[in-house]
Amino acid sequence: MPLRIYGIARTRAFRALWMAHELGLEYQHLPIEIRGANPDAAAYLELNPNGRLPTIDDDGFILWESLAINLYLAKKHALGTLYPASLEDEAHTWKWCLWAANEVERGVNIWSLHAVRLPPAERNPAALADAVKVLQPPFQVLDAALAGRPYLLGENFSVADLNVAAVMSRALDMDLAATPNLEAWLARCLERPAALKARALRDAADAATTPEVTRMIVARNRL
Repeated sequence: MPLRIYGIARTRAFRALWMAHELGLEYQHLPIEIRGANPDAAAYLELNPNGRLPTIDDDGFILWESLAINLYLAKKHALGTLYPASLEDEAHTWKWCLWAANEVERGVNIWSLHAVRLPPAERNPAALADAVKVLQPPFQVLDAALAGRPYLLGENFSVADLNVAAVMSRALDMDLAATPNLEAWLARCLERPAALKARALRDAADAATTPEVTRMIVARNRL
């Protein structure tokens, strides 16, 4: 049975889809939504009681949380290449994944919604300005970490880069001139062929998203 990836590509399922393409995995994408009276919601909650997306089913092994999914898939299929072989680089990978989730994810989401995704009349300039302010220090941290190296662990692209770039992917539309190392790195990661395939899926999902759904995202996540 091929890997199953549950979740519309507009969500964090984008991250797992990118990983699947990066690894060249055969997979089945189930682009479900968890909202309203969706008849798939009850069955999905048996897989992921949090009601969040994505979840994977890897031949009966169920896993949720997008960054954990990608760490698992990379270690299973690309240990020593996409997933680091050394204990130290593995620890740095975990560090950067946790950093991205804690330091930048919410700010990037707020920025994206109030700069791009909400209807213009419903965007909150104060929330937008606050997101930019909150993101400046961690963006500077990442920019400094990338000085003199193309990727987070050194010369080669790894799951650390994939996970952090996926979390930050909507920041590609931000003005990143103040952090040129970050700007170049993010573009480098998101121009990879596998990333472009996942981005195309997300772009299509974004285009099909109604303002009502975007409002629901803002309300549910208090963004």
